[in-house]
Amino acid sequence: MRIGIVQTSPVFGNKAANRKEIEELTAEVRADLWVMPELALTGYEYLDREEARTLSEEVPGGETCQWLIQFCAERNCHAVIGLAERSHMHVFNAAVLTGPEGVVGQYRKLHLFDHEKKVFDPGNIPFTVFPVGSARVGLMICFDWRFPEAARTLALRGAQIIAHPSNLVMPYCQHAMVTRSLENAVFCVTANRVGTERRAGRCLTFTGHSQIVSSKGTVLADAPGNEHGVAVVEIDPSAADNKRVTMWNDLVGDRRADFYEKN
Repeated sequence: MRIGIVQTSPVFGNKAANRKEIEELTAEVRADLWVMPELALTGYEYLDREEARTLSEEVPGGETCQWLIQFCAERNCHAVIGLAERSHMHVFNAAVLTGPEGVVGQYRKLHLFDHEKKVFDPGNIPFTVFPVGSARVGLMICFDWRFPEAARTLALRGAQIIAHPSNLVMPYCQHAMVTRSLENAVFCVTANRVGTERRAGRCLTFTGHSQIVSSKGTVLADAPGNEHGVAVVEIDPSAADNKRVTMWNDLVGDRRADFYEKN
């Protein structure tokens, strides 16, 4: 299975230009699963909740979902993208997984970061694993990395690959996702953005270094810290089904859940 990451610097609010760049970056490259950044078509730093609502869309009927389905149909692939989702009176920082036939699954960010708490509603969809061909893919978004329970829950629910759309501004995440891979013996695919946004009286600089990490914690692809581009690697998702560390140790079988804190 060929996994691809897309790394861009979105023009705030210009969905058409941002779609075009992704199409151009991926035009000559084949992947079975593309992972794109958090809020990839709108930019990140909303002035307020009303601006987020204005740029948000419904799932699956919104323009981003419809574009991504067409993107997948033209390339015979699946793709994950982050977007602002509108659902009745709620606005969520969300991600969708689509294929040529439509939306396969969605996720709403459970762990909101910093200013996001003023803009978005907290997620209300459990961590779920979705089929992509013969592989099993789970979704988490950006700051979820800081909570080991996120990746662990997806792994326990059978994920072989964790797709991780991100807009990272803090250090350490890329290193932490290597640890998440080692803890759970899963592939972790972090699609981050680059560039700077100056809005809402703040200046945010995004860290790039999108990466694909193997189920053994090896970094298979590492994008530059400040460049737009894509990277693709071939993996065997079934490698994530082997949770053995030694002949005596199994990452799932050796868990002592009866001794772990429940709350």
